[in-house]
Amino acid sequence: MKGISNQEIVVGFIGIGVMGKSMALNLLAGGYNMIIYTRTKAKAEELLSKGAIWQDSPAEVATAADIIITMIGYPEDVEEVYLGKNGILQNAKKGSIAIDMTTSSPQLAEQIFQEARDLDISVLDAPVSGGDIGAKEGTLSIMTGGDKETFDCVRPLFDIMGKNIVYQGKAGSGQHCKMANQIAVASTMMGVCEALRYAEKAGLSPETVLESIEAGAAGSWALSNLAPRMIKNNFDPGFYVKHFIKDMNIALESSADIKLKVPGLQLVKELYDQLAADGGENYGTHALYKQYK
Repeated sequence: MKGISNQEIVVGFIGIGVMGKSMALNLLAGGYNMIIYTRTKAKAEELLSKGAIWQDSPAEVATAADIIITMIGYPEDVEEVYLGKNGILQNAKKGSIAIDMTTSSPQLAEQIFQEARDLDISVLDAPVSGGDIGAKEGTLSIMTGGDKETFDCVRPLFDIMGKNIVYQGKAGSGQHCKMANQIAVASTMMGVCEALRYAEKAGLSPETVLESIEAGAAGSWALSNLAPRMIKNNFDPGFYVKHFIKDMNIALESSADIKLKVPGLQLVKELYDQLAADGGENYGTHALYKQYK
């Protein structure tokens, strides 16, 4: 599939959630022929109105598509969609490419890669970072594991969805990189919440404090993009708390596998577990701020 043209291939997209919808819309705007499936068809209405074609199952998408992209919820969903009886690997054409952009288990990514290779199907694990804003603006960070030749082949699609696109290495490497990302994000989020709450308790304007500290050594994506939402008590999801907890569980399991202690991650996970128990699992990740108030 070298030198692929967007007029010659069919892209299948499975999973039209907060981020998947914007990613698929960007590919449609880039001129790709697209077929789609998601569990709740109503979420796909905008894509269908713009020319995407509905399929009734992941199997139907796999049968008809040249490149299949998945952006779904949990590792168990990935396992079902790829390895299940009516999944991608049992129905995809020989020579096709599947790209899992879900944040999932590195070990599962390796398993899918190996089973797909035996069927003459290429698979990449390519989780993303950048939230709803990055998905809408096509500025996601895309971290990829799998064969370099396959990565080079689908690079034109990645260039539409993201700006910071890095090949990390063999199968599973993309997911390992995403775990490193999530570990950094988790501790940073805790720091942002504590900094804003400190400013308020000290009698300062959090908006004015943010103006000063986001341009200095404390600057981060979370501080610039999520702290303003915290200040306005806007906790609408760019990325769900429940999905972040899932990611942290994967990171903790992977850390145990490589015999790494991660006390910071363990602490943040406890705070997010409490937030979810308090009814916040469908808030955005920046709702951790609520735990400090």
